[in-house]
Amino acid sequence: MNCHRRLLLALKYVWASPASVVGLALALVVWAGGAKMAVIDGVLEVGGGRVGYGITRLPACRFSAITFGHVVIGIDGNALIDCRAHERVHVRQYERWGVLFFPLYLGSSLWQLLCGRNPYWDNYFERQAYRQTGEP
Repeated sequence: MNCHRRLLLALKYVWASPASVVGLALALVVWAGGAKMAVIDGVLEVGGGRVGYGITRLPACRFSAITFGHVVIGIDGNALIDCRAHERVHVRQYERWGVLFFPLYLGSSLWQLLCGRNPYWDNYFERQAYRQTGEP
C-alpha cells in the first residue's frame, strides 16, 4: 500500500472515530456479557453472549446488527456473517459523513416518519445499503 492510500485510510478512521468510540464503549459492555470479538477487514465485529438475548427481547427497534463507525455489534456470529456486506456499507457511510452520520441518519428516519413512510425501510442510508448489496 502506497503512502497516499495509507494516509487516506488513516483519515477515514480518524473522521469516523467519534462514532467508533461509541461503538467501542458498547462493544466492551457486550464483550463483558460474553460476546466474542474479531477484527475482520479492519472492522471490529462483536456478537453473541447476552447481547443477542437482549436485542431479541426489545419491544421495538429489533435488529440483527448495528454499526458505529468501524465497530459492528451483532446478535451472534451468524448474524455478523449474514449482515457483513450491509454493515460494511454503513462503515463506508461513517467514513464519508463522520460524526454527522448520527444526525443525518436520525433526520432521514424522522423525515420518513413525518411523510407517513417507514423510518427504517425508507431511510436514505438503509436504502443505499440495501441497493449496494443487492438486497431487497
